[in-house]
Amino acid sequence: MALKRITKADPSFSMSSMTDIVFLLLIFFLVTSTLVNPNALKLLLPKSTGQVGAKATVSVSIKDWGEDRFTYHINGDEAPIPLSEVENEIIGLLQTEEDPTFSIYSDESVPIKEIVGIMNIAKRNHYKVILATQAE
Repeated sequence: MALKRITKADPSFSMSSMTDIVFLLLIFFLVTSTLVNPNALKLLLPKSTGQVGAKATVSVSIKDWGEDRFTYHINGDEAPIPLSEVENEIIGLLQTEEDPTFSIYSDESVPIKEIVGIMNIAKRNHYKVILATQAE
C-alpha cells in the first residue's frame, strides 16, 4: 500500500516582514539623528564656504552679552565659566584624547580678540582647533 502526501511543504521564505522592519528602523534612525544637536546654545555663526571633515570632541562657545561682556561655555553647557578656567577645563577634557581637537563656536558679533584668546590655549597645549562657521 503506497500512501502519498496530499499537501507538500513549501520551503520558501517571505522577506516582506523583514523589509518592513528594516524600513521602520531606517525611518527611526533618520528622525532621531536630526534631533541630535551638538551645540545647544543659540549662536549666529559667521558664514563660510569651506567645511572641515575633522571631528572635535570638545566645543567652546563664546556668547556676546553686549558692553564688552562675553560668556564662555564648554560643550554647550548653559552655565558659563570664567575665561580663567576655560584652559583648565579643556585640558581636563582632552587629556585622554589621542588627537586632541576642540572647536570654537562664537557669535558673529564677538571680536576676533576673544577668539584668538581661545586659539592661544590650543597653541600653548599643542591642540588642533576648528573655528565653526555656518554654510553659505
